[in-house]
Amino acid sequence: MLRPVRHLSLVALTIAGLFIGVSIYPATAAAAPAPSTVAMRWIPGGTFTMGSEAAGAMANEAPAHTVSVSGFWMDAHPVTNAEFARFVAATGYVTIAERPVDWEEMKKQVPPGTPKPPDADLAPGSLVFTPPDHPVPLDDLGRWWTWTSGADWRHPEGPGSSITGRDDHPVVQVAWDDAVAYANWIGKRLPTEAEWEYAAHGGRYETRYYWGDTLGADGVYEANTYTGRFPYDNTAADGFPGTSPVDAFPPNGYGLYDMAGNVWNWCSDLYRADTFALRAGQPELCGDPAGPDMTVPEYPVIGDPSPPTAPGAVRRVTKGGSFLCHADYCESYRPSARRGISPDTGSGHVGFRLVLDAPPPTDRPAQ
Repeated sequence: MLRPVRHLSLVALTIAGLFIGVSIYPATAAAAPAPSTVAMRWIPGGTFTMGSEAAGAMANEAPAHTVSVSGFWMDAHPVTNAEFARFVAATGYVTIAERPVDWEEMKKQVPPGTPKPPDADLAPGSLVFTPPDHPVPLDDLGRWWTWTSGADWRHPEGPGSSITGRDDHPVVQVAWDDAVAYANWIGKRLPTEAEWEYAAHGGRYETRYYWGDTLGADGVYEANTYTGRFPYDNTAADGFPGTSPVDAFPPNGYGLYDMAGNVWNWCSDLYRADTFALRAGQPELCGDPAGPDMTVPEYPVIGDPSPPTAPGAVRRVTKGGSFLCHADYCESYRPSARRGISPDTGSGHVGFRLVLDAPPPTDRPAQ
């Protein structure tokens, strides 16, 4: 049974979308496979318009600006439970959600003066989607997210849940630090936000989504998103009330699955709400951007959809939206949509995929 946390401090953390742990990486990378482009897709380099000023776009997506990226390989789908299980078996890695919460680290991420929670509330755990049974205000994430002891990648919905039968679903309840540990082991890296957004378009830029301008027309769904009335009435009209197999929906033009919906994907970039506003002031073409310079003071942006955090708290970019995205709340399955989450945060709708810097395929010319 999921145990909702009542303590004020952890309710605040739930609203903020924060889980603070200690960043621990495997001491060795045992039995790591050699980096390979098998199950990856070549993304030819090019120039595109990053961000959006279209109707419905969030303030942190503006202004639209021109960016170029070099060619790279990207995983055809998010890292699955089966793939992550092989990593854990080879290394003995323990994810952040499986470790006790370090209060000294947590204090750095919550408002000053926040009292220490009871020790029982600092047990290993993570954030779980716990929908209400009635309409609620959509400006309060605490209405549908609950800090749950015992929630982790093996038990994504909390104690009693499991990933049995979900080998081909994306791994969730993994923090940014966990994704980096996996990437280091397998010899790949997290994509930059620019690489991720460029790849998400699939070579198609004239439409709202990578497949067109509508979602679920005539009952045909192109991505795993929330159907019904968010967050209390999930009709699962697309066939899945939660995560789905990584190849359940058609790929985009580059052959990439789940570049919209199913799970948010971690990127390597540090997050700032005003990244694009700062970048747009540069006269030269922005080539292969790797995120903002965090030494520049952050300017508040009205309408920033990211969870509130303590002043100066570090966040990392996530892209792609998830099975919980709905047009009434967050239409984040658009390629330009972006959010910032603490790198110590795990939740039931965030996963990752990786990229590899390697020569292009030999059967086609380099771009």
